[in-house]
Amino acid sequence: MSDSALPILEIKNVSKTFAMNGQSVEALRNANLTVRKGEFICLIGASGCGKSTLLRMVAGFETATSGDVLMWGMPVIGPNPTRGMVFQDYGLFPWLTVRDNIGFGPKSRGRASKEVAETADKFIELVGLQRFANAYPHQLSGGMKQRVAIARVLANDAEVVLMDEPFGALDAMTRERLQDELVEIWSRTKLTVLFVTHAIDEAVFLADRVVVMSPGPGRIDSEYAIDLPRPRDIASSEFNEWRRILSSKLHSHHGRKVA
Repeated sequence: MSDSALPILEIKNVSKTFAMNGQSVEALRNANLTVRKGEFICLIGASGCGKSTLLRMVAGFETATSGDVLMWGMPVIGPNPTRGMVFQDYGLFPWLTVRDNIGFGPKSRGRASKEVAETADKFIELVGLQRFANAYPHQLSGGMKQRVAIARVLANDAEVVLMDEPFGALDAMTRERLQDELVEIWSRTKLTVLFVTHAIDEAVFLADRVVVMSPGPGRIDSEYAIDLPRPRDIASSEFNEWRRILSSKLHSHHGRKVA
């Protein structure tokens, strides 16, 4: 089977159990998800439903207790630059400039200095930080730091971008602006994005498909293909109908006991 016929990611009957205070805690049970190349998938659900655990297993930071996590049909056995992670707290190196943070991956993989510089400049331009290329993280706003974090993942040849509530710590206006910019970057690069969020509006605005997870232990409850044209109008009746559907689904999980 060719790569074009394979899904880029497959999560097959994945369960995850942690040992905590001498007890066994089941964080995720029998999760199944197929992601096609170029899709933008949002995972939503209450705290404790296993969203971040699932993302960390795709990244290779955690291993499944049972089941399989596959990329291009091959088992995920550890972190790899093809699966880049963007965190809420940015994870930038404070002693490096914007340019050096973005070029860190290619440089550490032994790329020539000229190629590293060209790659860094390309992605600095993509995220609109040309004026801040020589600034350090402490000199940047939260929104700028998150742009650097996204550019750093892209510069490292990521095929899949994994985003764990990346805009959760930002103010509302910055968050909306970065949502717009992320959609623009995604449409230009054809990346595959797996994005964890608590915010229903954010999921409807961003995603091709919204995957709803339920707690107690974490399960993939349902999936919704968001059939709205882009760019999306958050004031439209269609957008509000999707907000209502997903809100109703999430509220139906309230009161369930979390294992």
